[in-house]
Amino acid sequence: MTALTPSVTDPHAAHQARRDLLRVHIATLGADAAVISDLVNVRYLTGFTGSNAALLVSSSASDDRICTDGRYETQVGEQVPDVEAVIGRDCPATLLDLVAPAGPTVAVEEHALTVTAWRALTDRTDGSEPSVRLVALGRAVENLRMVKDDGEVELLRQACQAADVALATIIERGVITPGQTERQVARSLEWEMYACGADDISFETIVAAGANSAVPHHRPTDAILATGDFVKIDFGSVVGGYHSDMTRTYVLGSAADWQHEIYELVATAQAAGRAALAPDAPVVEVDAAARSVIDDAGYGENYVHGLGHGVGLEIHEAPGIGKLGTGTLPCGAAVTVEPGVYLPGRGGVRIEDTLVVRAGAPELLTTTDKTFTVI
Repeated sequence: MTALTPSVTDPHAAHQARRDLLRVHIATLGADAAVISDLVNVRYLTGFTGSNAALLVSSSASDDRICTDGRYETQVGEQVPDVEAVIGRDCPATLLDLVAPAGPTVAVEEHALTVTAWRALTDRTDGSEPSVRLVALGRAVENLRMVKDDGEVELLRQACQAADVALATIIERGVITPGQTERQVARSLEWEMYACGADDISFETIVAAGANSAVPHHRPTDAILATGDFVKIDFGSVVGGYHSDMTRTYVLGSAADWQHEIYELVATAQAAGRAALAPDAPVVEVDAAARSVIDDAGYGENYVHGLGHGVGLEIHEAPGIGKLGTGTLPCGAAVTVEPGVYLPGRGGVRIEDTLVVRAGAPELLTTTDKTFTVI
């Protein structure tokens, strides 16, 4: 996968470069154009953020078109001034009608279409003269999205920084203390991320105290934090559409020996996973580098998820890093490394960073200290 390095200050050049790379793939399919209907992919290729859109990427850049409905006519002109806009309601069908007279072969994102939408498109093309031939584009755009360009990494860096600073702020203010509820800590952290420059939060913040920390994706409740609890916090912010993802686990007041043991085990596994990140590394081997540490310590059955996932315009995107994963890591991929050990009824630890795969060593974007800490 070729890395893109357009200027951070020239987003239109970045979008054009991405469409040009997709154009190369479209040609390999023997297609004349592609209709992109997944809204995240439309945003990636154009910058458009409306809730109804489709994009036509043609063999010639001058023939590219973006379709949206009348609600977004002003917005599309502002966000996508370099692509001609077409106003319609059923955008994929509108774009197919636009190219139908030429009888082209058009690639479509089958995985992004409902059965009803797919039938509507095929019904529209069957029997037309000349006929439009539809072929599968596959996850071509998602594959392009795996490699982050300089502008994307900068937005990821800003999102991670907002999260780092927000966590440090609520710790300094004494928010994470006995007597607070999980929900109070979560909401305080979320508002602080906004104060630190976030446009949104990446997902509902996880704050899990005591036995709840053994639940990997626990939702905050009115459970009260108590002395001796593990407190697991999994959270992230969004800047310019790009998501950060970080988990830190602390102990309140005083720590037991078993808590220190489990924490150091997860920290060792997480360091091994980070060290395994490298261009062209098979994802199953990266997962195994961390998982073997936990397996060898006898806690394999208490590590119940994959090592990590890609992050970007979505909080979970390709590549997936797990024992059932496929493929290798491309240079420039932004991924998480997040092993965990969960002891039901007692507590659990997860430590997670967002990093960018680089030649040599990965670039760490989440910088909050990972040393075993008693608050």
